[in-house]
Amino acid sequence: MMVRYQIGDIVRMKKNHPCGVALWEITRTGIDFGLKCQGCGRFVLVPRVKFEKGVKEIVTRKGTQEEGEM
Repeated sequence: MMVRYQIGDIVRMKKNHPCGVALWEITRTGIDFGLKCQGCGRFVLVPRVKFEKGVKEIVTRKGTQEEGEM
């Protein structure tokens, strides 16, 4: 089964970033994934294959937020 990742999803990676946080926001999808660290704000580009091997779980999906939030 192929998982669909969307811009704005928050994912937990298997390994922590050097700042100590494992949560990343997806900012770009395609052949490369753009990720923003939720701890320090650093942006990185990761090849799709490496990203898909490193994802542990999707923490929040962009479409699952409540309508009242802004």
